[in-house]
Amino acid sequence: MRSPLLRTAALLLAAAALTAPAAATAAPRGPGHGRAPGPAGEAECHTRVQGSHATADCFNGNATPDHVQLHVQCARWWDPAMDSAPAVVGPARHVALAQRCWLEIRNAWVTHDHG
Repeated sequence: MRSPLLRTAALLLAAAALTAPAAATAAPRGPGHGRAPGPAGEAECHTRVQGSHATADCFNGNATPDHVQLHVQCARWWDPAMDSAPAVVGPARHVALAQRCWLEIRNAWVTHDHG
């Protein structure tokens, strides 16, 4: 018969193995969350929404600069949509953009302009 300590350890390991994949897939996805892959020549941007704050981290691994802008659509009808100031992401450079609503955010996305 197994000792209670070994049985407890086995149960804890099994529980951790079962919950780890669920925790990894439980992160919200879709508009406003995650990565926004674009065509060649665009900076790679990752958006993150936490409550009323949205951030976008963009890295340009291309040889040409990219102009990026974070747009936020607020959840409440009286809360106006917000746009960050456009930022230039030079070759091999990183830019962090931030914007917020008064309460919740419905959607957040990044647009690119190569001009």
